Amino acid sequence: MRRSDEADYAELYTSAWPRLFRLTYAISGDAGRAEDAVQSALAKAYASWPRVSSARHPEAYVRQMAVNEVLGVRRRSWWKSERSGHVPDVETGDSAEQALVDRAEVWAALSSLAPRQRAVLVLRYYEDLTEQEIAEVLGCSRGTVKSQASDALTTLRRRYAEQADLVADRDPS
Repeated sequence: MRRSDEADYAELYTSAWPRLFRLTYAISGDAGRAEDAVQSALAKAYASWPRVSSARHPEAYVRQMAVNEVLGVRRRSWWKSERSGHVPDVETGDSAEQALVDRAEVWAALSSLAPRQRAVLVLRYYEDLTEQEIAEVLGCSRGTVKSQASDALTTLRRRYAEQADLVADRDPS
């Protein structure tokens, strides 16, 4: 690799690492797996730098590689469903305690979804990608993205309603 290519790769690595880690963590729910996915994607990007650097959006290309890595791990038979209890740091609002509870509930709800559904929601609402961009990242059609998002949101709404009913049943007032 030429020096200019090394410098370009180093710049991409430095700027993309934090965002890719947060993204893969949000999808996997496990910091170790997220870090492994990002490292693997960046290593593959380095090995094929001429192709990556000539892409229209190199960071988007590497993002797709990282998402494929984290989702691919789940397809392997040795993958276990254990998850870290750690919640990633995010800026809090007025009440730090309530924000922590809300954030933990969101991560728990996302973690309960199927991997592709979780990936679609994270890419849509956390990365702010369009349906077409999500389809490109996941290697599927826009229709699949729409149906995965719809199914995921329906599942989350149903679970929220069930929890609200349980709380209402327990409330003595």
